Amino acid sequence: MPDDLPPRPSRPVQAEALAQITRRMGRAAEAPWLHGEVARRMAERLRLIRLQPRTLLDWCSFNGASQALLSQAYPQAQVLRVEADAALLQRGQAASRWWSLRRRIACVAPSQVAAGSAELLWANMMLHLAADPLASLQQWQHALAVDGFLMFSTLGPGSLQGMRALYARCGWPVPHAPFVDMHDLGDMLVRAGFADPVMDQEMLTLTWPDAGALLRELRSLGGNADPARCPGLRTPRWRQRLCTELQQLQGSDGRLRLDFELVYGHAFRAAPKPRVAAQTSVALDEMRAMVRAGRRTPGALRGLS
Repeated sequence: MPDDLPPRPSRPVQAEALAQITRRMGRAAEAPWLHGEVARRMAERLRLIRLQPRTLLDWCSFNGASQALLSQAYPQAQVLRVEADAALLQRGQAASRWWSLRRRIACVAPSQVAAGSAELLWANMMLHLAADPLASLQQWQHALAVDGFLMFSTLGPGSLQGMRALYARCGWPVPHAPFVDMHDLGDMLVRAGFADPVMDQEMLTLTWPDAGALLRELRSLGGNADPARCPGLRTPRWRQRLCTELQQLQGSDGRLRLDFELVYGHAFRAAPKPRVAAQTSVALDEMRAMVRAGRRTPGALRGLS
């Protein structure tokens, strides 16, 4: 781990609440619309990548809404659809027999993914639902082969600013757990052992005809796992006030508006760095062989040009 990285940022989040949110999302008939839109935008970047993976990991595949896009991009790859949620894993494994008749597709749990088993790991719109994003990045690094490529998307802190301002104005606790800034995610990638991380973002504005439609879509996208959220259940009277306050998000067209910051990350798994002593001895014959092969010397001679 590099010594010059800033301290690891803390993210207040309640793991039990996140697990409950994941289970509820897993019971949905389909992934959220926003996840499919982000998958489409992220897939546009695949044409810039020369890598043709033999094995591809589609992490949290159901909610990532990327199956068709990945199949079109890499029709010859073996695809492992990884599901951490037990219900989604069971659903995916039940369908895997039909998938296997058409392509090399299987559904597995994260614990079943072998180390260094894939050349591409794709994770769409799930990192903001991870209790420990750094631990997730380390898990992905472990699953990728050396020089394997990671592509992921997540929500950034520019998301739902209008909702946070509304709650603060009303004196209510926070409406959601904080999102990780893309610069902190870039630092985490380096900590996790990735090389050449590239982070970028874009803003997307969604609109709804009324407060009910807005709240239904927000619920499909997750929930509030912040430890400082309001404890217990809210009353119908509180919900009515919330719907009234949401009218302040109305744009000139009469529709309610909220912004979402979409963060994209790309990185390679770096080769492990060998541990060396202060002095390293290299036999003369070995040195000559490496020079003839055009190889660089290992360990202490690296970087002394």
